[in-house]
Amino acid sequence: VTLRGRNVSVNGAVVPEGQPYLRSGITVTWLGDWVAVASGLGVRVASDGHQTVTVMVDAELRGNARGLCGTYNDDPADDFQRPRGDVAAFASSFGNSWKVP
Repeated sequence: VTLRGRNVSVNGAVVPEGQPYLRSGITVTWLGDWVAVASGLGVRVASDGHQTVTVMVDAELRGNARGLCGTYNDDPADDFQRPRGDVAAFASSFGNSWKVP
């Protein structure tokens, strides 16, 4: 799923704004000014298309997550874990370590 502003596409296919989408376990819904994307993997993402993004993770994933949202284990000592497993000292180096081309 790609989200750029309010432009959403799934596997390269554009999802028209305001139109619901449900295929292969992926759901896209429009909630006023927000767009929400959910997957069968237990992760939901909502965005206003500008600066705000909310990520929600199901409780079943507790302790089994990685990435920009942390490890989901309630231990702040590993919240800045980078892709290679080490912990960044600063938020900026943590964020930069997760950049993709």
